[in-house]
Amino acid sequence: MTILICLSVCLVGGLLLSRLAKYLNLPAVTAYLVAGLLLGPFCIGALKIPGLGFASFEEVEHLSIISQMALGFIAFTIGNEFRLKQLRQMGRQAIVVGILQAVITTVMVDAALIALHIFRPDVISVASAITLGAVAAATAPAATLMVVRQYKADGPMTKLLLLVVAIDDAVGLVLFSASFGVATALESGAVNIVTVAVEPIIEIVLSLALGAAAGFILYHVEQFFHSRSKRLSISIGFVMLTVGLSMVEFEIGGIHFGFSLLLVCMMTGTLFCNICDFSEELMGRVDGWTAPLFVLFFVLSGAELDLGVLGSAAALLIGGVYIVFRSLGKYTGAYLSCAMTGCSENIQKHLGITLLPQAGVALGMALTAQTLSDGAAVRNVILLSVLVYELVGPTLTKRSLQAAGEIQPEGRTSARQRNTLV
Repeated sequence: MTILICLSVCLVGGLLLSRLAKYLNLPAVTAYLVAGLLLGPFCIGALKIPGLGFASFEEVEHLSIISQMALGFIAFTIGNEFRLKQLRQMGRQAIVVGILQAVITTVMVDAALIALHIFRPDVISVASAITLGAVAAATAPAATLMVVRQYKADGPMTKLLLLVVAIDDAVGLVLFSASFGVATALESGAVNIVTVAVEPIIEIVLSLALGAAAGFILYHVEQFFHSRSKRLSISIGFVMLTVGLSMVEFEIGGIHFGFSLLLVCMMTGTLFCNICDFSEELMGRVDGWTAPLFVLFFVLSGAELDLGVLGSAAALLIGGVYIVFRSLGKYTGAYLSCAMTGCSENIQKHLGITLLPQAGVALGMALTAQTLSDGAAVRNVILLSVLVYELVGPTLTKRSLQAAGEIQPEGRTSARQRNTLV
């Protein structure tokens, strides 16, 4: 009973606050995050009224299955952007930009935090500096996708953006695994080649293989049904299945085997959309079904934002450096890589800003990094950055897409159609 009441409060509260956000010309996703923050342990949740908010972060964690499922559908939707026609047009650009912007961001944050260590060795260790540099590469696809969908953004930069945020997950995984392996070696004095080089490659390969198999089977299962509602139900069931399977972990011969939820579901969507002739119509129906799920995802994400990190002077210092240089890295990396691949000047100037949002993937990396001697500091810095980027990132993404001319002026139109002038 309490859970159902709480979920209804989250859903209705987030939607009501989105009306205020529209009046203030802010993206709806920002309203959902703020609604979660208000319902979290630092605001309404502190009243400890059953069903009205979250009294602790543990209560939010109990609903993490909703967030996992939402991420699966977000990744499945982004995978739908990897159509062969589109890949032929800008596949090379997306790969180069996706890799270079992540690497440049990591290098810039590494350099800045190592310099901070030299001047203030009591604040941050070299191991943590290197780890944070790798975490900086990660971009959250969820907020970006929600802004694109809300404003019906369309154009060369939007198409490239969705491809880049998808590639970014694989690149970030490799960078983090390598950097964390080096950081662990610095603290222990022993280098584990398996952890640094082998396990991330295995995770990527297994994720892509599982996703491809799921997409292939989904297509053939869909052939048994002709009803739109039944095909929709099968698609939803398969995304849930891939989310569940991606959580499986095991160890063989000292080597850890696991999957990336985002990569698995992206690959499922990619293969399915390229072999299924009715995938576009079906994806439109899936998008309608997932709308309330995404609202809950962002409200729960807002409830997880920890305002307690604002009371830590060390977290504010390291976090300030991290946020400034990550932002510079994303913008510079995107600008240079876009220039190298012949993107238009419009894309060069605005793409980097849209890559700033950071959330779930970074928090997962921070959780792993807690095994370092000052891993708690790494976690606090990431919590601070997520707080800033999740609240500010969607608005910056919207403004960048507007500046690039890929969001049309809003008019009094149906929500099912592209916004046009009245």
